[in-house]
Amino acid sequence: MGRRTVVLDCSALTEADAEQLDGIARLCLELKRRGCALRLANPSERLVALIRLAGLAAALGVEAGGEIEEREDAGRVQEEGQVGDQAP
Repeated sequence: MGRRTVVLDCSALTEADAEQLDGIARLCLELKRRGCALRLANPSERLVALIRLAGLAAALGVEAGGEIEEREDAGRVQEEGQVGDQAP
């Protein structure tokens, strides 16, 4: 069974703000802790700009051109061990 991906439709977030971005970032982290990935669908230009400004582009899979990447492993979070350690 592959890694599960949750798709968050952001089309209603036309006036995205820091509070909404915080919620998205927390959701992304929680999903990663549970072995899942988050993919943003239909993000507004404002949301993409906020994601970049906050330094979360890699973690949330935002490419340089503003499009959302469709990769499963965007912004892996390593919670334990030393950088470079491999999981058994």
